[in-house]
Amino acid sequence: MLLGDVIGTVWATRKDPGLVGMTFLIVREVDLDGAPLDTVVIAADAVGAGVGERVLVAQGSSGRQTAITKGKAVDAVIMAIVDRLDVDEAARVAAEAA
Repeated sequence: MLLGDVIGTVWATRKDPGLVGMTFLIVREVDLDGAPLDTVVIAADAVGAGVGERVLVAQGSSGRQTAITKGKAVDAVIMAIVDRLDVDEAARVAAEAA
């Protein structure tokens, strides 16, 4: 899964009939401190997210497991809006040192 911020919307006047009615958002990956990283993905929105919200994105075959993406030509899906992120700092420091 990818943690990211929604930074925009994709508008498509023509798309595959299986994608009609889906909203696609632009998500920039962030680290655990919220600092932006280089990865940007286009993801189908399964939860009604909007610009400025922090989200979780599933990619690959996992991205096709939600009710709106099952059997669709989708590689990434926003499947959660993140309200809060709690990080155990001791575990984080240990993981970064490994």
